Amino acid sequence: MDTERNDEFLEEIKKRLSEYRFNHSVNVAEQAKKLAKKYGADEEKAFTAGLIHDIMKDTDIDFQKRLIEKYDGKMSETQLANSPVWHAQSGELFLRFELGVEDEEILSAVRYHTTARAGMSLLDKVVYIADYTSADRDYPDADVMREKAERSLDEAMLYGLQYTVTKQVNRLGVIDPDSLFAYNETVLKMKKEKGSKKDDDR
Repeated sequence: MDTERNDEFLEEIKKRLSEYRFNHSVNVAEQAKKLAKKYGADEEKAFTAGLIHDIMKDTDIDFQKRLIEKYDGKMSETQLANSPVWHAQSGELFLRFELGVEDEEILSAVRYHTTARAGMSLLDKVVYIADYTSADRDYPDADVMREKAERSLDEAMLYGLQYTVTKQVNRLGVIDPDSLFAYNETVLKMKKEKGSKKDDDR
């Protein structure tokens, strides 16, 4: 089982990541396990996915591009214009084809930890939010994000997606379609739940 390979994965990310990024990965693994316990996801898979989510983050982007094209084919214009998120896609492909990781849930959580997507699994959401709320994170809204993560996965998802989309818009960056699909799905779900709650209060 891939969750039994954590010692191997630790050695692999130690070789590939800076000290800062390595420590971040360990913190994300611990936070993912904590959130998994709170919300009922698989704690061991959450820890493993968190540990390896950034495995390609410090790898040369030309190598990442070649890896993506080798296993996933031609990249879209939007993908090519958004290299900061390549590490999620290249990471999933590297884990799947080069390291032989077979657990589809873990691979999906790695693949979508930056962009999110519509139809995310519970584990996908846990790792996505853990990446925002790990102990080492100190961006301006980190504490707000942590508070939301304690209340609701969907609240935290929405806040994270708003943060990502707004950041891209403000710097005239492209927005990955998966992020837009995830945002729309989350908004519609929360509105529907809010409407249902109003009906129940009548």
